[in-house]
Amino acid sequence: MAKTSDLRVEHLFSVKDYVCVITGGGSGIGLMAAQVLAANGAKVYITGRRAEALEAAAKSHNPEEGGEIIPCGPCDVRSKESLQNLVEEISKKEKYINLLVAAAGIAGPKAEPDREEAESLKAKLWDNESFEEWNETMNTDVTAVYFTTVAFLPLLQKGTDTHGHLSASVIVISSMSGIMRHAQGHFSYNAAKGGTVHLTKLMSAEFQKVRVRVNSIAPGYFPSEMTAKESGPDQKSSLPDEKVQEKGHVPAQRAGHDEEMAQAVIFLTKNVYVNGEILAVDGGVLNVVSGR
Repeated sequence: MAKTSDLRVEHLFSVKDYVCVITGGGSGIGLMAAQVLAANGAKVYITGRRAEALEAAAKSHNPEEGGEIIPCGPCDVRSKESLQNLVEEISKKEKYINLLVAAAGIAGPKAEPDREEAESLKAKLWDNESFEEWNETMNTDVTAVYFTTVAFLPLLQKGTDTHGHLSASVIVISSMSGIMRHAQGHFSYNAAKGGTVHLTKLMSAEFQKVRVRVNSIAPGYFPSEMTAKESGPDQKSSLPDEKVQEKGHVPAQRAGHDEEMAQAVIFLTKNVYVNGEILAVDGGVLNVVSGR
């Protein structure tokens, strides 16, 4: 049984000496995850396709003490060869990892289904989307998550051995868009994120046998290059309240804060009794927009 002193926040949520890998770690939610893990003592390797973005993120956000953010790669998560090279690069430096955050993703094509006459609706959706764009979205947002996780399973299992039963885990960044029935003009993205949500559940059940947990965070509107279309020199983005309020379905009336995403990441990293869950951090959107 725990003593009261054991329940202090610094004990419950410390990730001191953890080794973490984050895909898509150079901006947006991936960078938020890197910041909170490093701030609480972890060694965090961030990777992505743009080396300059990774370097800028690490330079701007390394904590003054405790953990550290280390750029590695670059890596294209849609390539088995690139993923294997990443695993080999990290294996030369580390004997294990405790956490993988799969945050790399793309938005895909957009075509708003706002026509009430079928021929017009067909023309808009048919002409503004392609098989190639759908395949790219699925490959990046679903298939790459699967192969990234599989590639790191041996290092994750070794990480479990360092901190106890089922302590090593994967956090998949999905989306509230993968739970709702509103297409938001993003049929391919929302379908892909729905696939990512179910993939999380499949992997959590199947990878228990190698003592690796898999959970997912389903964010609402958070500032990122995907939502804000840009980031600053420190690789951070801004999403003004009025832009979120224009959507008309966000009870919180604002974008999520870095601290709120950080709390979700730390919770799923440290609570080893949680496996196979989809944690929506969405400002109440799914209370307004129908889902499941």
